[in-house]
Parts: sequence; C-alpha cells; structure tokens
Amino acid sequence: MRSYKYFDFIMAFFVAVLIISNVASSAKIVDWGINLFNLPLAFDAGTLLFPVSYIFGDILTEVYGYRRSRRVIWAGFFSLLLASLSFYIIGILPGEVTWQEYAGDDAYRAILGSMSSGGIVLGSLAGFWFGEFSNSFVLARMKVLTNGRWLWMRTIGSTLVGELVDTIAFVAVASALGVFPWSLFLTLIVANYIFKVGIEAAMTPLTYFAVTKLKHAEDEDYYDRETNFNPFWGNR
Repeated sequence: MRSYKYFDFIMAFFVAVLIISNVASSAKIVDWGINLFNLPLAFDAGTLLFPVSYIFGDILTEVYGYRRSRRVIWAGFFSLLLASLSFYIIGILPGEVTWQEYAGDDAYRAILGSMSSGGIVLGSLAGFWFGEFSNSFVLARMKVLTNGRWLWMRTIGSTLVGELVDTIAFVAVASALGVFPWSLFLTLIVANYIFKVGIEAAMTPLTYFAVTKLKHAEDEDYYDRETNFNPFWGNR
C-alpha cells in the first residue's frame, strides 16, 4: 500500500471524533424546545459532533478508496471498544474519600457509567459498524457509477443511507438494553437523523474543499472498480 502524507492525521481525527461523540452521547440529552409535528426534537449530545466522523469517512473513501477506509473503520471500532473497557475498569476502582464527597461513584455511574454498560457499548458499536460501512460502500459505488462527477450527490446520498442505518441500530440496541426509555425511541431516531444529515449537507462546501486539496496533495483519486467490499478482509 502507498504511503500518504495526511492519511494518518485523518485517521487520528476520525477516531478522536468517534470517542468524544460517544462520551457526549452518554453524558447528556439536549432539548432545544423545537417540535416537528408535535414530536420533540431532543437528541443525545454526541449528535452535535458525530456527523463529523461521516465527513471524515466520505473524505477517506473519496480520496483513498474503500480498502483504506475499511482499515480506519476497524481502527475506530477497536478504539471505541478500548475506551469502553477503560471506563468500566475506572468505574470499579475504589474512589478517593474527598472525591466521593463532591462527586462520587453514583455521579460517575449516572454519566460515564453508561459508556461501559452493555447498552451504550453494543448500541454504539453496532451503529458505528453498520453505518460507517454502509456509508463507505454507497459512496464508493456511486463514485464509479457517476464516473467521479457530482461529489455533493455522493456525500449526501451515502450519508442518507449510513446515518439512517447507524441511528436506527444505535437507538434500537441502546433502548432495548435500557439506556434510553422506549418513549424516546422515535424522537431520538427522527431528531438524530435530521440533525446529522443536516450537518452533512451544510458542510458539503468544506468537504469539497478538503477533498480537492487532499487529491492534489496526495496525488490520489481512487476508484473502487475492482474492490472487494467484504468489510472483514480483502486485498483489493
């Protein structure tokens, strides 16, 4: 595989955004008091940042191709798993006496404890895995079918699919395992989906700029014409 100037930096930002957004998701649910057809548009706080990971995913697939994007997705998957394990270990360690007085284990479990609970971990991993691979696959195939034209159509189209799969998987698994109440199921899916897709669409000019600059800097514009799209392995 070729060596690139900026690939490692993009992968690092991708993983950082993924972990930060998942911590924020477990920490707070945001409600701006906006309703859509009497449906409150409340969303977990990670929704503010998580769509950026899809922008990075679009850039990776568009410039470097599905095969390299697959490596980054797996790196993010195992990084999220490591973060969850770390929060679990921290949670079972004994707390210092003074800390117990102004914060305590109950506060830790109420906020960060869900990062190591089965619901949030399995929901995050399932949503991330299915969503990111769906996004990367759709974008790569659309690039070949359009012969590299209409980047805006590819980024938005792949996001419509990837974010929908991600949101449904995450909220369904997390709700089934008690992280979110079922009463918020439809609210979280609709609000998360609208917000995530809206951010992707709004940031399309930035995606165009980054893709153009990277293609020139890396001298790469990969087309997945003979790619093995198996998410687990493949040499091409």
